[in-house]
This record gives sequence, C-alpha cells and structure tokens, in this order.
Amino acid sequence: MPITILIAEDQRLFRQSLRMLLEHEPDIVVVGDAMDGRQAFDLAVAEKPDIVLMDVDMPRLDGITATRLIRSCVADCRVLMLSVHDDDARIVAAVQAGASGYILKDADHEEFLRIIRATFQNKPVHSAYMPDGFAKKAVALAGQQGETDSGGLSLLTDREREILACAAAGRSNKEIADQLCVSLDTVKTHLHHAYQKLKVNGRVEAVLVYLGNG
Repeated sequence: MPITILIAEDQRLFRQSLRMLLEHEPDIVVVGDAMDGRQAFDLAVAEKPDIVLMDVDMPRLDGITATRLIRSCVADCRVLMLSVHDDDARIVAAVQAGASGYILKDADHEEFLRIIRATFQNKPVHSAYMPDGFAKKAVALAGQQGETDSGGLSLLTDREREILACAAAGRSNKEIADQLCVSLDTVKTHLHHAYQKLKVNGRVEAVLVYLGNG
C-alpha cells in the first residue's frame, strides 16, 4: 500500500515543488494540497491521509491549531510540521498539538523522503533536519498530558469531540451539519451536551477549553 500524503503549505512555489518531489516516488500518493489551515483540516477529514505535511505558519487557521484538530478527528493520521524555524517554543507547541515530527524546510530531498517513510513505519528518526530534543520533549509532554485532563474532554463522546473540533476550526452549525451529514438540531444537541460536560457557558468557552487541552 502506498503512503498517502496531504500537503498543507501556503507558499505556492514550495507547495508545488514538494508535490512534484513526492509524486515522483512510486510508494507515495499525494491525495491533496491545502493553502491554509482550515482547508487542510477539511481535506484531512475527507481524505484521511497517512501523513499530513503541515506548515507551522498558515493563514485562516495556524498549523499548530490545524494539527490539534486533525489529530483529534483523524486518529491514525500523523502530522509532520514544516518550518524554517527551529526554536523550542514552536517545537513544544507542535508536540503538544500531537505532531509526530518537525522538519526544517532546508532539508534535502533524500532526507525529506527518509523522514516521511520512517514516520509512516513508526521508526525513530535521527536527522540533522529534525531539531534536537524533539523526541525527549515529546515523551515528557506526553507524560504530563496523561496525568491531567483539566478540561474534562475525556467525558465527551467521539461525535461531540468531532463537532467541537469543527467549531474550533471556525465552522458554523450549518456548515458542521452539512459536512457530517446530520441535521442542524443534532449539531446543536451535541454542542449543548458538550457544554454541560465541559462546564462552560457557550461556544467560545468550549473552543478555548478544546484548544487548550485537546
């Protein structure tokens, strides 16, 4: 089975170049490309790719938030963050959002492909283009997150989490209903139940809890 990949990158030239590189590989299939974070989320939910290559700095919905939403709704999808920056704050944010790795954009073609294939195979990645300490930070943060669930998100059903993720992505109730093929009343009911479980007063507070703890 080929590795299915979604590219999320707002710089057209880099996005097109990356797509050409990947489509040249016999074991890789590019299922789509997105120019902003919201489009990336939409395509990830629709296509369910094995890996999303996600730029950190994206319009409409930033890459970190889009990654968090994708990981919440498409459990088997791995996300590799792309950036020209290697500062700790961005790396930690990527780990907290659920990213599997963080690739610097100056990686050469061979190294880029090696990281993608290793990630797909769940193999550890040692690369000059993967910032030092990523794995260590990931393990530490995973441990911290496993100890607490301050937002009560564990009480939500899968459907409630899915609808809340869509709300966090900026969708209206009607847009959520259309995407999930359910009635508008169903969306409202699930959101109401989510608010009660999260002990919040409405949509904005629920989204803040979701983004802070999802």
